[in-house]
Amino acid sequence: MNRQAQAAVLFLVGAAVLHAGLTDLYLRYVKAGLRPLLLAAGVVLIVAALATVWYERRPTKTSKAELHTGHGNGDGDEREDGHEDGDGHGHVHREPRVAWLLVLPLFALILVSPPALGSYSAMHAGTALQAPLAYPSLPATDPLPLGVVDYAGRAAYDHGRTLAHRRVEVTGFVALAKDGTPYLVRMALNCCAADAQPVKIGLTGHIPPVLQPDTWLQVTGTYTAKQTKDPVNDGRIPFLDVTAAKPVPTPHDPYDESWNN
Repeated sequence: MNRQAQAAVLFLVGAAVLHAGLTDLYLRYVKAGLRPLLLAAGVVLIVAALATVWYERRPTKTSKAELHTGHGNGDGDEREDGHEDGDGHGHVHREPRVAWLLVLPLFALILVSPPALGSYSAMHAGTALQAPLAYPSLPATDPLPLGVVDYAGRAAYDHGRTLAHRRVEVTGFVALAKDGTPYLVRMALNCCAADAQPVKIGLTGHIPPVLQPDTWLQVTGTYTAKQTKDPVNDGRIPFLDVTAAKPVPTPHDPYDESWNN
Protein backbone atom coordinates (compact mmCIF):
# COMPACT_ATOMS: atom_id res chain seq x y z
CA MET A 1 0.00 0.00 0.00
CA ASN A 2 1.72 3.21 -1.17
CA ARG A 3 1.65 6.55 0.58
CA GLN A 4 -1.31 7.92 -1.38
CA ALA A 5 -3.34 4.77 -0.71
CA GLN A 6 -2.48 5.05 2.96
CA ALA A 7 -3.61 8.68 2.91
CA ALA A 8 -6.91 7.66 1.30
CA VAL A 9 -7.56 5.06 4.01
CA LEU A 10 -6.58 7.57 6.71
CA PHE A 11 -8.98 10.12 5.23
CA LEU A 12 -11.84 7.60 5.14
CA VAL A 13 -11.21 6.55 8.74
CA GLY A 14 -11.23 10.21 9.81
CA ALA A 15 -14.45 10.83 7.89
CA ALA A 16 -16.07 7.76 9.47
CA VAL A 17 -15.03 8.91 12.96
CA LEU A 18 -16.44 12.38 12.27
CA HIS A 19 -19.68 10.88 10.96
CA ALA A 20 -20.03 8.79 14.13
CA GLY A 21 -19.30 11.80 16.33
CA LEU A 22 -21.77 14.06 14.56
CA THR A 23 -24.58 11.49 14.80
CA ASP A 24 -25.82 9.18 17.55
CA LEU A 25 -23.68 6.33 16.23
CA TYR A 26 -20.81 7.16 18.60
CA LEU A 27 -23.03 6.30 21.58
CA ARG A 28 -22.74 2.64 20.58
CA TYR A 29 -18.98 2.79 21.16
CA VAL A 30 -18.11 5.43 23.80
CA LYS A 31 -19.76 7.48 26.55
CA ALA A 32 -21.39 10.78 25.61
CA GLY A 33 -18.74 12.86 27.38
CA LEU A 34 -16.04 11.68 24.95
CA ARG A 35 -17.74 13.23 21.92
CA PRO A 36 -15.41 16.31 21.72
CA LEU A 37 -12.32 14.06 21.77
CA LEU A 38 -13.84 11.84 19.09
CA LEU A 39 -14.52 14.83 16.83
CA ALA A 40 -11.00 16.15 17.42
CA ALA A 41 -9.53 12.74 16.50
CA GLY A 42 -11.51 12.70 13.25
CA VAL A 43 -10.25 16.16 12.31
CA VAL A 44 -6.64 15.19 13.09
CA LEU A 45 -6.89 12.08 10.91
CA ILE A 46 -8.30 14.03 7.96
CA VAL A 47 -5.65 16.76 8.28
CA ALA A 48 -2.91 14.10 8.44
CA ALA A 49 -4.29 12.44 5.30
CA LEU A 50 -4.39 15.74 3.38
CA ALA A 51 -0.88 16.62 4.58
CA THR A 52 0.40 13.24 3.37
CA VAL A 53 -1.09 13.76 -0.10
CA TRP A 54 0.37 17.28 -0.31
CA TYR A 55 3.81 16.07 0.82
CA GLU A 56 3.83 13.26 -1.74
CA ARG A 57 2.71 15.44 -4.67
CA ARG A 58 4.81 18.54 -4.04
CA PRO A 59 7.89 18.94 -6.28
CA THR A 60 11.22 18.56 -4.50
CA LYS A 61 14.62 20.07 -5.23
CA THR A 62 16.04 16.61 -5.87
CA SER A 63 13.44 15.71 -8.46
CA LYS A 64 13.89 19.04 -10.25
CA ALA A 65 17.63 18.50 -10.42
CA GLU A 66 17.18 15.01 -11.79
CA LEU A 67 14.90 16.34 -14.52
CA HIS A 68 17.61 18.79 -15.62
CA THR A 69 20.54 16.34 -15.43
CA GLY A 70 18.76 13.18 -16.51
CA HIS A 71 20.44 11.14 -13.74
CA GLY A 72 19.13 9.50 -10.62
CA ASN A 73 20.53 9.65 -7.15
CA GLY A 74 22.82 6.65 -7.52
CA ASP A 75 20.79 4.42 -5.25
CA GLY A 76 19.12 2.43 -7.96
CA ASP A 77 15.96 4.58 -8.01
CA GLU A 78 16.23 5.25 -11.74
CA ARG A 79 17.81 3.17 -14.53
CA GLU A 80 19.69 4.52 -17.55
CA ASP A 81 16.63 4.07 -19.74
CA GLY A 82 14.67 6.43 -17.44
CA HIS A 83 12.55 3.76 -15.76
CA GLU A 84 12.50 3.46 -11.99
CA ASP A 85 13.11 0.19 -10.24
CA GLY A 86 12.93 -0.82 -6.62
CA ASP A 87 16.43 -2.10 -5.79
CA GLY A 88 18.82 -1.19 -8.59
CA HIS A 89 18.60 -4.67 -10.16
CA GLY A 90 15.62 -4.11 -12.41
CA HIS A 91 13.07 -5.42 -9.93
CA VAL A 92 10.11 -3.34 -8.81
CA HIS A 93 9.01 -4.10 -5.27
CA ARG A 94 5.25 -4.24 -4.76
CA GLU A 95 3.48 -4.08 -1.45
CA PRO A 96 1.70 -7.30 -0.43
CA ARG A 97 -1.95 -7.27 -1.43
CA VAL A 98 -2.91 -8.60 1.98
CA ALA A 99 -2.26 -5.07 3.28
CA TRP A 100 -5.60 -4.06 1.78
CA LEU A 101 -7.32 -6.21 4.41
CA LEU A 102 -6.67 -3.25 6.71
CA VAL A 103 -9.58 -1.57 4.93
CA LEU A 104 -12.11 -4.17 6.12
CA PRO A 105 -12.54 -2.72 9.65
CA LEU A 106 -13.19 0.64 7.99
CA PHE A 107 -16.08 -0.76 5.96
CA ALA A 108 -17.42 -2.44 9.10
CA LEU A 109 -17.39 0.93 10.87
CA ILE A 110 -19.18 2.63 7.98
CA LEU A 111 -21.70 -0.05 7.02
CA VAL A 112 -22.49 -1.82 10.31
CA SER A 113 -24.14 -0.17 13.29
CA PRO A 114 -23.72 -2.59 16.20
CA PRO A 115 -26.58 -2.89 18.68
CA ALA A 116 -26.06 -1.84 22.27
CA LEU A 117 -25.08 -4.59 24.68
CA GLY A 118 -28.13 -6.42 25.98
CA SER A 119 -29.43 -9.26 28.13
CA TYR A 120 -26.90 -11.88 27.02
CA SER A 121 -23.97 -9.71 28.11
CA ALA A 122 -25.80 -8.69 31.28
CA MET A 123 -26.46 -12.24 32.45
CA HIS A 124 -22.88 -13.37 31.77
CA ALA A 125 -21.33 -10.57 33.83
CA GLY A 126 -21.61 -9.75 37.50
CA THR A 127 -23.35 -6.60 38.67
CA ALA A 128 -21.14 -3.51 38.80
CA LEU A 129 -23.15 -1.90 41.61
CA GLN A 130 -21.02 -0.10 44.19
CA ALA A 131 -21.89 1.74 47.38
CA PRO A 132 -22.58 5.41 46.51
CA LEU A 133 -20.39 8.08 48.11
CA ALA A 134 -23.50 10.12 49.00
CA TYR A 135 -27.27 10.10 48.66
CA PRO A 136 -28.39 13.48 47.28
CA SER A 137 -31.86 14.67 48.25
CA LEU A 138 -34.59 13.75 45.81
CA PRO A 139 -37.24 16.04 44.28
CA ALA A 140 -40.82 15.77 45.46
CA THR A 141 -42.20 14.55 42.13
CA ASP A 142 -44.59 11.60 41.93
CA PRO A 143 -43.69 9.21 40.50
CA LEU A 144 -40.00 9.93 41.02
CA PRO A 145 -37.87 9.19 37.91
CA LEU A 146 -34.64 7.40 38.84
CA GLY A 147 -31.91 5.66 36.91
CA VAL A 148 -31.25 1.97 37.48
CA VAL A 149 -27.91 2.74 39.14
CA ASP A 150 -29.41 5.41 41.42
CA TYR A 151 -32.29 3.24 42.59
CA ALA A 152 -30.12 0.15 43.03
CA GLY A 153 -27.52 2.04 45.08
CA ARG A 154 -30.10 3.58 47.41
CA ALA A 155 -32.01 0.32 47.78
CA ALA A 156 -29.01 -1.94 48.34
CA TYR A 157 -26.74 0.22 50.47
CA ASP A 158 -29.01 2.85 52.08
CA HIS A 159 -31.73 0.30 52.87
CA GLY A 160 -34.25 2.45 51.00
CA ARG A 161 -34.28 5.26 53.58
CA THR A 162 -34.50 7.91 50.83
CA LEU A 163 -37.03 5.81 48.91
CA ALA A 164 -39.52 4.99 51.65
CA HIS A 165 -43.16 5.67 50.76
CA ARG A 166 -42.13 6.98 47.32
CA ARG A 167 -43.32 5.78 43.94
CA VAL A 168 -40.34 5.55 41.59
CA GLU A 169 -40.13 5.22 37.84
CA VAL A 170 -37.18 3.30 36.39
CA THR A 171 -36.34 2.46 32.76
CA GLY A 172 -34.14 -0.40 31.58
CA PHE A 173 -34.11 -3.54 29.45
CA VAL A 174 -35.35 -6.95 30.54
CA ALA A 175 -33.03 -9.84 31.31
CA LEU A 176 -34.14 -13.22 32.63
CA ALA A 177 -32.16 -15.38 35.06
CA LYS A 178 -31.93 -19.13 34.59
CA ASP A 179 -34.64 -19.62 37.21
CA GLY A 180 -36.91 -17.17 35.36
CA THR A 181 -36.42 -14.21 37.71
CA PRO A 182 -36.85 -10.99 35.68
CA TYR A 183 -34.29 -8.23 36.02
CA LEU A 184 -34.38 -4.64 34.86
CA VAL A 185 -30.87 -3.81 33.65
CA ARG A 186 -28.81 -0.90 32.45
CA MET A 187 -25.22 -1.29 31.23
CA ALA A 188 -22.86 1.11 32.99
CA LEU A 189 -19.91 2.64 31.14
CA ASN A 190 -16.51 3.64 32.38
CA CYS A 191 -15.37 5.07 29.05
CA CYS A 192 -16.52 2.82 26.21
CA ALA A 193 -18.71 -0.16 25.37
CA ALA A 194 -15.73 -2.53 25.77
CA ASP A 195 -15.76 -2.01 29.54
CA ALA A 196 -19.54 -1.89 30.01
CA GLN A 197 -20.88 -3.75 33.05
CA PRO A 198 -24.49 -4.41 34.09
CA VAL A 199 -26.37 -3.01 37.06
CA LYS A 200 -29.44 -5.12 37.81
CA ILE A 201 -32.71 -4.65 39.67
CA GLY A 202 -34.91 -7.65 40.42
CA LEU A 203 -38.61 -7.25 39.66
CA THR A 204 -41.42 -8.47 41.91
CA GLY A 205 -45.09 -7.59 42.29
CA HIS A 206 -47.33 -6.91 39.29
CA ILE A 207 -44.98 -8.14 36.58
CA PRO A 208 -46.27 -8.46 32.99
CA PRO A 209 -47.14 -12.12 32.28
CA VAL A 210 -44.89 -12.31 29.21
CA LEU A 211 -41.45 -10.72 29.22
CA GLN A 212 -39.07 -10.87 26.30
CA PRO A 213 -35.33 -10.37 26.95
CA ASP A 214 -33.95 -7.06 25.65
CA THR A 215 -37.40 -5.42 25.73
CA TRP A 216 -37.15 -1.91 27.18
CA LEU A 217 -39.60 -1.28 30.02
CA GLN A 218 -40.60 1.75 32.03
CA VAL A 219 -41.45 0.36 35.45
CA THR A 220 -43.33 2.15 38.23
CA GLY A 221 -43.12 0.74 41.73
CA THR A 222 -42.03 1.09 45.33
CA TYR A 223 -39.01 0.10 47.38
CA THR A 224 -38.85 -3.36 48.86
CA ALA A 225 -36.22 -4.75 51.23
CA LYS A 226 -35.91 -7.93 49.17
CA GLN A 227 -32.40 -8.57 47.82
CA THR A 228 -30.47 -11.40 46.21
CA LYS A 229 -26.88 -12.20 45.27
CA ASP A 230 -25.63 -12.08 41.70
CA PRO A 231 -24.61 -15.68 40.80
CA VAL A 232 -21.67 -14.38 38.78
CA ASN A 233 -19.88 -12.25 41.40
CA ASP A 234 -22.08 -12.36 44.55
CA GLY A 235 -22.85 -8.66 44.16
CA ARG A 236 -26.01 -7.17 45.63
CA ILE A 237 -29.15 -7.08 43.50
CA PRO A 238 -32.02 -5.15 45.10
CA PHE A 239 -35.63 -5.60 44.07
CA LEU A 240 -38.41 -3.21 43.04
CA ASP A 241 -42.05 -3.92 43.87
CA VAL A 242 -43.75 -3.26 40.53
CA THR A 243 -47.16 -1.62 40.36
CA ALA A 244 -47.18 -0.84 36.62
CA ALA A 245 -44.97 -1.51 33.60
CA LYS A 246 -45.09 -0.54 29.95
CA PRO A 247 -42.78 -1.11 26.97
CA VAL A 248 -40.87 1.92 25.71
CA PRO A 249 -38.55 2.56 22.74
CA THR A 250 -34.82 2.13 23.15
CA PRO A 251 -33.56 5.41 24.64
CA HIS A 252 -31.31 7.86 22.85
CA ASP A 253 -28.35 6.76 24.99
CA PRO A 254 -28.82 3.10 26.00
CA TYR A 255 -25.93 3.15 28.48
CA ASP A 256 -25.92 4.52 32.02
CA GLU A 257 -22.91 6.66 32.98
CA SER A 258 -24.15 7.87 36.37
CA TRP A 259 -22.43 5.15 38.37
CA ASN A 260 -18.96 6.74 38.06
CA ASN A 261 -19.84 10.42 37.64
